[in-house]
Amino acid sequence: MISFDRVNKAYHGRKLTRHVLHDASFTIRPGQSLGICGANGAGKSTLLRLIAGVEHPSSGTIRRGMRVSWPIGYTHCFQGSLTGADNARFIARIYRQPVDRLLAFVEQFAELGEYFDQPVKTYSAGMAARLAFGVSLAIDFDCYLVDEVTSAGDHRFAERCHAALAHRRATGTLVMVSHSPATLQEYCSTGAVLHEGRLRFYPTIDEAIDVHLAQQTLAA
Repeated sequence: MISFDRVNKAYHGRKLTRHVLHDASFTIRPGQSLGICGANGAGKSTLLRLIAGVEHPSSGTIRRGMRVSWPIGYTHCFQGSLTGADNARFIARIYRQPVDRLLAFVEQFAELGEYFDQPVKTYSAGMAARLAFGVSLAIDFDCYLVDEVTSAGDHRFAERCHAALAHRRATGTLVMVSHSPATLQEYCSTGAVLHEGRLRFYPTIDEAIDVHLAQQTLAA
């Protein structure tokens, strides 16, 4: 499982301090499919990075008892001057995966064609997302973190994403961020709302979506 114990996250700028997460304590259990709602800039992607360990909290403790993927989405941590294939080889070695098997899976899943052997800095955001999605699915994580990636690519790729996520949801843990209520309802059973630094959990994703939409109506 993944546990947060009184976790705070704040960014300090010039004459500005922004609190993204305040005193958050919660547990994500194996087999849970959690959808996180929140307005633009609320800190949803930051929360995923904290869960993944890509960022560290300002205070508090995060414990991970599961193998957690990096946040799969339009932002990525690939080395831009390396090709997609070389980035995939590097990740395979880090996670001690068979290189040839991982490369074959990513090439087939992402369908980048000749771009697979081109520098990642030449990729569009959608192409980088497809590469990230393919590499992450080639590794057996216990928990997958997903940030809007299901909209990347054409209809066929979207269907492939749907099948892959449905399988991971059935066999593991899924934490998803999306601005689309329909997407969250499709993949998630429980929900949470991040609002003004506070993360509140709800037993169903529908309840979380209703609360989030009500907050957005009041803000408007």
